Amino acid sequence: MLILNKTAGVFSKQSKRKVYEFLRSFNIYPGPPSLHKLVLGIETSCDDTAAAVVDETGNVLGEAIHHQTEVHLKTGGIIPPVAQQLHRENIQRIVQEALSASRICPSELSAIATTIKPGLALSLGVARRLSLIRHPECATMSGGRAIEHLAKQGNRFHFDIQPPMQRAKNCDFSFSGLQNITNKIITQKEKEEGIEKGQILSSAADIAAAVQHTTACHIAKRTHRAILFCKQRELLPQSNAVLVVSGGVASNSYIRKALEIVTSETQCTLLCPPPRLCTDNGVMIAWNGIERLRAGLGILHNTEGIRYEPKCPLGVDISKEVGEAAIKVPRLEMKI
Repeated sequence: MLILNKTAGVFSKQSKRKVYEFLRSFNIYPGPPSLHKLVLGIETSCDDTAAAVVDETGNVLGEAIHHQTEVHLKTGGIIPPVAQQLHRENIQRIVQEALSASRICPSELSAIATTIKPGLALSLGVARRLSLIRHPECATMSGGRAIEHLAKQGNRFHFDIQPPMQRAKNCDFSFSGLQNITNKIITQKEKEEGIEKGQILSSAADIAAAVQHTTACHIAKRTHRAILFCKQRELLPQSNAVLVVSGGVASNSYIRKALEIVTSETQCTLLCPPPRLCTDNGVMIAWNGIERLRAGLGILHNTEGIRYEPKCPLGVDISKEVGEAAIKVPRLEMKI
């Protein structure tokens, strides 16, 4: 069997064994090199179970996904053991659906790409604390979507929430301070409105708008400094550089607009996948598998070599060098 390591996994030891057994069931054996590479991608890094079959030209031949949103909404957010159990229950069906849709049989696959690196960051507190699951317009939405939806109705100027780490001249992100400030605001407003924790504040939309704006500004400023540093060190061209933004956060249109302001100021181009490919999906896993297969990277020939890793470093860590450069970022008007 030919296996490709890819992004992130959240499996316990019991769950790993289940995955190994499942992968072995395909009985794929390396045959003559295929002129047309086909990869099955399996995504299990967070709350949804997804799979897709993609060819080397980028055609999505078949895909399937099992959304766990309703289950996680009942518990107020993603709980890793619950997500793991749901992955175990649904992975075989989802993979079979993707293969059926693609009309590809397992013996025709060039490789299987799976998630092995970190996921399930518990960053959904910004929605849970506001009890947005009780809001009639947000009851079926994930935390991120609920915040973005409600923020459109709010006035971000009603609350003055400053971006974190303003004095630190580096490119690090930090949201713990922002969460603490937001919790204090919510607690104070609950007292003022005379409601108990868990009830919806009349100012929930304004809080959502303020938090979203502050988050977008924080991400934009740190990204701005990163671009300036890279140009200063000639790691990027002075013009026509490309900033790629992907993942769940990239599906937020407000954050995209904030980053568009940055790329416009720095003569860069912002490139984002379609929103549906920013959240959990098997297509991104399969395509990464295609690229790794081409490059001959991360290829394993049996399941015993799979390792699930707690961290996912992106190349060499130069954060210290960036901090020492202490680049001052010009102030931008975030008119979004």
